[in-house]
Amino acid sequence: MVGYSPENDDRGIREAEEIFSLGPGQVAGLCGIPGSGLTRLGLALLAPYANKGSLACIDVRGWMSPPAAWEMGIEPEQLVVVRSGDIITWGRIVATLLDGVGGVYAEVPPGVKDAALRKLVAKARTQRTPLVLRPVVGELPSGIAHLHLKVREVAWFGTDAGHGRLRMRRTLLDASGKSTRGMERTIEVEDDGTNNLRVVSHMGTQTSRRLA
Repeated sequence: MVGYSPENDDRGIREAEEIFSLGPGQVAGLCGIPGSGLTRLGLALLAPYANKGSLACIDVRGWMSPPAAWEMGIEPEQLVVVRSGDIITWGRIVATLLDGVGGVYAEVPPGVKDAALRKLVAKARTQRTPLVLRPVVGELPSGIAHLHLKVREVAWFGTDAGHGRLRMRRTLLDASGKSTRGMERTIEVEDDGTNNLRVVSHMGTQTSRRLA
């Protein structure tokens, strides 16, 4: 469930809702450096579907941390993590999971052809299974995602001089796709490591979003 702080105006709430909501069968594409918070953001997009079945994560790099999902309100028994970096078996695994889970978060290994990605997107739409794709290298083919989020900048707070405890991460994102009505939007996300996410649009909209 997603809630918003009451002091925000209705227009800002609607804009944030439209951009950060992923409907059944819709696809989100994420692009950015490791450590920019995209895993948590991708899981947050899928969290509303946890009550409809397990959520599956395809871990290509071997870095997936289950607590990242738990912090988004996804219960341990609702999470399935599959490690696969082979481009042939990867496609088969994603296709199979789209048939039987509530949502899929999939890192995309290098070398997967555009045609294979488009087939998976078509299957996600047919099965009405939300799909989040995060290429390990590069970006998704143009027009493939309902929502595309690309990291422009990221700043970490509390880790001065290479040590210390991370207090907050601030990520600047370029959002595009049908969810933004074809217009590129610049959005800032502040993440303090809890299931609260603060979203600030640079077009004048400011909202607070609670995830899970």
